[in-house]
Amino acid sequence: MSMTYRGTTALITGASAGLGVEFARQWAQRGADVVLVARRVDRLKELAADLERDHGVKARPIAADLARPGAAAALRAELDALGVPVHTLVNNAGFGAHGPFADEDPTRISEMIQLNVLAVTELTREFLPALTADGRGALVTVASAAAYQPTPAMAVYGATKAFVLNFTEAVAYETRASSLRVLAVSPGPVRTEFFDVVGSRDAAVGRMATPEQVVTATRRALERGRTPASIVVGLTNRLNATASALVPRRLALAVAGRALKA
Repeated sequence: MSMTYRGTTALITGASAGLGVEFARQWAQRGADVVLVARRVDRLKELAADLERDHGVKARPIAADLARPGAAAALRAELDALGVPVHTLVNNAGFGAHGPFADEDPTRISEMIQLNVLAVTELTREFLPALTADGRGALVTVASAAAYQPTPAMAVYGATKAFVLNFTEAVAYETRASSLRVLAVSPGPVRTEFFDVVGSRDAAVGRMATPEQVVTATRRALERGRTPASIVVGLTNRLNATASALVPRRLALAVAGRALKA
């Protein structure tokens, strides 16, 4: 079964800015209805209005803080009550921090793990049975090039993205007999609000991609005859990820530490 957009609904988290906005635009351009989830409902409403006007699709904004325990189950219950099926899930919401681990705010660490790890896991569990049964759409998780090696100065963020990458690849294998496309996307730095939240441009290692480049690469991977379980976006990022797997871990650690100015 080929990847289908028209007649399906895509649930996109972190949809108020950056990659989330671009995922919504590219899916809507191809005829998919979208459910837009983030905390900033004013931005979601504005984007929803634009998508409905420009592409004639149904765009539903839902304000939710996915860093709160139980948020995934509450979102699933809300959509069930509204009678909105989900055929594609894009786990895009997440954030990072830069600096020594010992200096990080404990509450912020917990929120990062909740959003980057638990929300991705719980949302996937809530929606995966229906996604697999239908098989027309996809499960997409946004990991990071940081997932491929330890990341001093971004210790928790890198670890959460390593979880996302390994988790998604495992789910891809478990669902290989279905028509569902499962893909972990690992970009390097992207021109979004991410680094404003991080609070340091030192965390941006390498050339920045645009959200359009990342989402287009994602979509093209999904539309292949055989979707890979994961991709790294950008030639330099792919080379670095490959090199990290081949060199001793102590060397990969040292290189990452220097690159991130740890």
